[in-house]
Amino acid sequence: MIDTSFIIIVTYNGMPWLDTCLKSCVDYPVVVVDNGSTDETVDYINKHFPKIIVLPQTENKGFGQANNIGIRYALDQGAEQVFLLNQDAYLVSNVLDKLVQFQNMHQEYGILSPVHITADEKRLDYNFSGYMLRDRSNPFYSDFVLGNTLAAVYPVSFVNAAAWLISKHCLETVGGFDPLFFHYGEDDNYCQRVLFHGLKIGVVPKGYVIHDRADRVRSKVTEFSEHYYSKTLRIFKLKHSNLLNTDKHEKQISQLKKDILKLKLQGKFKRAAQHQKTLMLMLAASPDIMRSREINIQKGKHYLY
Repeated sequence: MIDTSFIIIVTYNGMPWLDTCLKSCVDYPVVVVDNGSTDETVDYINKHFPKIIVLPQTENKGFGQANNIGIRYALDQGAEQVFLLNQDAYLVSNVLDKLVQFQNMHQEYGILSPVHITADEKRLDYNFSGYMLRDRSNPFYSDFVLGNTLAAVYPVSFVNAAAWLISKHCLETVGGFDPLFFHYGEDDNYCQRVLFHGLKIGVVPKGYVIHDRADRVRSKVTEFSEHYYSKTLRIFKLKHSNLLNTDKHEKQISQLKKDILKLKLQGKFKRAAQHQKTLMLMLAASPDIMRSREINIQKGKHYLY
């Protein structure tokens, strides 16, 4: 039992995965933050896992803000690390012990992740596999294929937050998740901030979690649909809230204005109007992006109070 390491699980209508997820966590203190589920999630946990702390919310606060609530609770209980686990992910064996032990000896790693595998335990999770290719100099795949001695950790610039061990030192330096992002993008933003503040992110190759999402249908983003505008705005926020990025968001807005004018001069009024909607969303988000940068450039536990 690692009393100073708390597992934080954000739930929302999690019944398809809940039993397997929580049974994999029984050796650790667990805090569940429920985002206003409309199924049996909260009642099921209270009935079948009475030792788990449940913090039910009256509304869906999104992934980042719900995790902030759980992190704050864990820190108040004396946590030295928090392990963020998706409701559709399951611990394999003593993976959390391995991560905690490594982080205790290597405090420069603010975030550690295990390897994500599929539910049949035969493949790497598809998205995780792509994250490990982001850093082209990373020898992660080469070491496995060539039979080299595996490193204890593989530094990366990003790995998704389905299974993150975050140190108390990291939380006190970087803060919590930025409310600029409601759902999707918050883990990208957090990784950027971790690197900006001089800490590292790593994958420990001899620890595994199952991420049970291989059968999930991926929706196609249709141009100028609501999903399109949401994704475009999220990318805009990510780019310009990134403390490692020195590009000014005004340049992107200026270029978009020129593109809209050009479309109007060409008589393409419908397409100009579609781009105008993008412009309005970017202009509305700009003050929040600037505020985000001002806050996140500072060290401290912002967003966790």
